[in-house]
Amino acid sequence: GHYISVDTSHEGEKAVLSSPDLYSEEWSCVRLIYQIAKTSDISPDPARLNLYLRQEGESFDRLLWSAKEPSDSWLIASLDLANSTRKYKLVLEGEIGQDKSTSIAVFEIKITSGYCIECDFEENHLCGYVNRWNPNVNWFVGGGNIRNSQSILPKDHTLNSALGHYMYVDSVYVKHFQEVAQLISPKTMAPISGCLSFYYQLKQESSIVFTVYLRDMSGSYEEIWKTDSALNAAWALAEVDFNAPYPMEVIFEVAFNSAKGGYVALDDISFSPVYCSNQTGTPFNPAKAGCNFEEDLCNFYQDHKDGPGWSRVKVKRNVYRAGDHTTGFGYYLLANTKFTSQPEYIGRLYGPTLPGNLQFCLRFYYALYGFFKMSGTLAVYIFEENHVVQEKIWSVLDSPKGVWTQAEISFKKPMPCKVVFVSWCKSFWDCGLVALDDVSLSLGSCQAADLLLPRPGECTFEKDECMFTQKKRGRGSWHRKRGPTPTSYTGPKGDHTTGVGYYMYIEASNMVYGQRAYLVSRLLRGTSGKQCLTFFYHMYGAGTGLLSVYLKKEGDDEEIPLWRRTGEQSISWLRGLIEYESDTNYQIIFEAIRGVSIRSDTAIDDVLFQAGPCLEVEEIQFSSGYPDSLNEIEY
Repeated sequence: GHYISVDTSHEGEKAVLSSPDLYSEEWSCVRLIYQIAKTSDISPDPARLNLYLRQEGESFDRLLWSAKEPSDSWLIASLDLANSTRKYKLVLEGEIGQDKSTSIAVFEIKITSGYCIECDFEENHLCGYVNRWNPNVNWFVGGGNIRNSQSILPKDHTLNSALGHYMYVDSVYVKHFQEVAQLISPKTMAPISGCLSFYYQLKQESSIVFTVYLRDMSGSYEEIWKTDSALNAAWALAEVDFNAPYPMEVIFEVAFNSAKGGYVALDDISFSPVYCSNQTGTPFNPAKAGCNFEEDLCNFYQDHKDGPGWSRVKVKRNVYRAGDHTTGFGYYLLANTKFTSQPEYIGRLYGPTLPGNLQFCLRFYYALYGFFKMSGTLAVYIFEENHVVQEKIWSVLDSPKGVWTQAEISFKKPMPCKVVFVSWCKSFWDCGLVALDDVSLSLGSCQAADLLLPRPGECTFEKDECMFTQKKRGRGSWHRKRGPTPTSYTGPKGDHTTGVGYYMYIEASNMVYGQRAYLVSRLLRGTSGKQCLTFFYHMYGAGTGLLSVYLKKEGDDEEIPLWRRTGEQSISWLRGLIEYESDTNYQIIFEAIRGVSIRSDTAIDDVLFQAGPCLEVEEIQFSSGYPDSLNEIEY
């Protein structure tokens, strides 16, 4: 047969292969058979094969899958594609990197309707199911008119003929007590829940244990089905409710007690998005357990016997006290306000009830002011519903003063539970302020979420400059930095993404008054309809100059101004929102101009391009200067 491979003579370039326009009204599965082969050992810059989804109306491709592990045989990748009404293309991208001896090849790419975990075992790739090799007991392909074992079935289930195929495990080679054979499904790549069904046959002389497990990416197993001891020689249908809100593998495991144990056969695994018992069942929506406190406390509440521990507050833009994390203009929660500070004072904030037996990732931002000793001033507990058990899962150790810092905690509890934020002021002399904002909850562990593919069109500057480049690099250009800027009374103390990450800024002390620095995006795909650009900017310092955003269309020299700020704005990161449209390919340009003094460090962070109009509006697109009432706190 034929395969295609990346031409290695163009060093440093990417090879791109694009599909025709595709539609999938139904859920479908993309299977890719590929190989990355290399002759030399570890190279600093490994080759990669990426698969992108290019949807109509989007300026950015979404990375669906990426591989860089070399292998000496063909591998199969299975990816679920949720149904969509929009046209799309699949784009394969090969990057050779520095290593000339590497080759990237693709043998087959196939899109079938249905889910990737479904399989009838009639094709030789077995839908990406793999046997975990064991010296004595393994899953084998049976049928196809091959008589390869004493106790194997006359017919498969799919075709009901001797020519069809199925999977089987035979006990004839068992050497040790309780050896297990495992058949592992491809990993689910999109959240699915519903009914998993399969056909099986058991023939047993002594007890066989046939179990189906779910395994998540942290390696924890959950049993979802087990055979009952009733025997039957015909194909039996098994159905089990199945919920995979984050990536999981399904594992079919067989354990024998002796070499005369008999056999187990399996065929026709299928999936339906409706639960077996016909309940539709509303899946838990993690968004309901988060809050940015802009409107109210969402589903959070306080216990009145504790007194009013946490208050929703808002700070007007000023140069002394930071505003909230969400926009810089909005609301956040503050505990231990000066009115309530008594020694041993405790403020508790309860979250909504969360279902048991799910892996969660909790993220939130906190900032501490005025504490002498920081450790333990803010802690997170899990309350199990019976309120008997409280477990502390996180507490603050140390953090930069007055900087919004992100915390991440993974947890999984067998019973329904609540998250509780507790702020504690130990003694009258050491009672500072604890601020909390942007609480969010997602399914799956935080580590798994970090490995997840980046949001298309987002740049947090944590790893690199993403889709941006500099017009010219030098002392007077944009720099990527973490922590505070060198000059005092100007620039941010930390980034907006996590408080300890990277942002882009201009260093005014290397520039002269009126000097410009440009950060230019690569060419972005034009689309019909509105687009929304969100970013955070930091303009603190008495000498601050200008920050402007321009749109430049391909083939056009004119730079269209979209947004501008002049002069010192706030000590906080503020959110900028820009709605624009461009049906031709275009670039977005961030231009910073140094102001009158070295206290003019201007920074940006967390740039996000999204299709569709902006859901909120920013009051002013072009503004200068600064409000009079500088240092008021509104309660």
